[in-house]
Amino acid sequence: MPNRQYDDAIRLPDLPAHTSALPADVDRRAFLMRSALVGAVAVINGCSPSNQPQNGTSAAATPPAAPPPLPSVPLSQDLNVVKKAKGPVMTTIDEFYKVGPGPSSSHTIGPMRITYDFYQRCTKLPADQLAKATALKVYLFGSLSATGKGHGTERAALAGIIGKEPATVDPLFLDSLRDKPDQTFTVTLGGKSFPVSLKDVVYDAPKGDFPHPNTMTCKLMAGDQVLLEQEYYSVGGGFIEWKGYQPPKKGQPTYPYSRMADVLEHAKQHKLSIAQIAMANEVAVSGKSEADVHAYIDKVTTAMVNIVKTGLSMPESTLPGPINLKTKAGEVYKRAMDDKFIGQRGVGVVAAYALAGSEENARGHLVVTAPTGGSAGVMPALVYSIGEGGRHLSQEKIREGMLAAAVVGYLCKHNATLAGAEGGCQAEIGVASAMGAAFLAQAHDFEPQVVANAAESSLEHHLGMTCDPVAGYVQIPCIERCSFGAVKAWTGFLIASNEIPANRRVDFDTTVDAMALTAKEMNSKYKETSEGGLAVSLVLC
Repeated sequence: MPNRQYDDAIRLPDLPAHTSALPADVDRRAFLMRSALVGAVAVINGCSPSNQPQNGTSAAATPPAAPPPLPSVPLSQDLNVVKKAKGPVMTTIDEFYKVGPGPSSSHTIGPMRITYDFYQRCTKLPADQLAKATALKVYLFGSLSATGKGHGTERAALAGIIGKEPATVDPLFLDSLRDKPDQTFTVTLGGKSFPVSLKDVVYDAPKGDFPHPNTMTCKLMAGDQVLLEQEYYSVGGGFIEWKGYQPPKKGQPTYPYSRMADVLEHAKQHKLSIAQIAMANEVAVSGKSEADVHAYIDKVTTAMVNIVKTGLSMPESTLPGPINLKTKAGEVYKRAMDDKFIGQRGVGVVAAYALAGSEENARGHLVVTAPTGGSAGVMPALVYSIGEGGRHLSQEKIREGMLAAAVVGYLCKHNATLAGAEGGCQAEIGVASAMGAAFLAQAHDFEPQVVANAAESSLEHHLGMTCDPVAGYVQIPCIERCSFGAVKAWTGFLIASNEIPANRRVDFDTTVDAMALTAKEMNSKYKETSEGGLAVSLVLC
């Protein structure tokens, strides 16, 4: 049985009850449906909904028909990220938790991995072909084109084609590209050298019939002749694919699963924790030892802790871009620690930790995809809050929590998506919060059903969340959303660990299916295009 004597410094407060009053003579369901319909029609017609009746009666005998939703970009059935949903989860820890520069796994880390991959391909061409090379070109399509400027996509893409990798690139180099965009660099392939610059990264069509919303094309040119061309896809969480992609050969999992129900059945049948199931599969699929897996997790959690510490230590400043957003993680932390109410102190501290990680991401500094760059403040906040920044749980428990969190992330990737460009922010902050809740439950030694319930609860209450970054920058609403995601992870964990597990009506798999369905039906304006929501309503001066 888990130890319930938790450190008061990270205890969540009791929240006041909140109720919403409706007119006494109005049926609640009818009122909500009518209000939603009138509001939607008003927006579509460019009218203010302020004239709708306030007494719950309809102004028209027959309400107008709802318009059809705008089309979303369907995913190509040739993508491996689509195909592999039909088999067991084969993702591994080192594929999932990746270190790289912010502010986005799909728009920064992914594009840099893509152009670095293309650079490596170019180096392997025959010498006679390389002797003709005159230029490298990168073309961005879809969401990468629509919001790439705010994500620093062109800087990341340029870094990759001159041979820099996400995990080792100096963030100051990327900052220098922002501050001095006219810089030129020399690329040498074989015995041939030629210049490249940001002008070689082209923001192409933001809309079209692409295999994936995050599509890129890289070309090695000899004048007007194409020597080598490859189409790529940044499919979310820093994962990449390309046209004709074949996944690497892997071992078979000891405990194959494609749904949480499978995981729970393995746990019950073999009397294992979710972390133990995850470790057995990591060893079987990757071929690595348990010590190797632990070492990688330790590397990731050390990076997470350092990210939070760095973010907290940074003085107040203005983040890059046109929003002129002031940082506040350090100030929120200091004030939270002075709060006389222990519960509020706990919430404030966790929120500050998440702000610290997310502000580091917005600065373009190194972060860990857990599962994405846009949600990179959530898991570090929780790792730090149960480690040296709060409860001082052992590294062994933190490792177990990270394994359970990975299972949740794997399942969301396998059966839905991790990309804001596919599923909105529910796929980023929602999944990160679900992972965080599972992390907390596993680290505190709760049974597998509680771990699954905690993840379900946190994901459920992010369903429908849109991705609408203001001006295309991962700042508003992204930074504060990481704080809400971290606090919701605690809420999901606390509910799940204090309820009767068998009484939970909604299971994790059902909620993941709901997320996938919501992603499919969500208006494309709310999928990382900056064409809707806050990105439209907030006016920048």
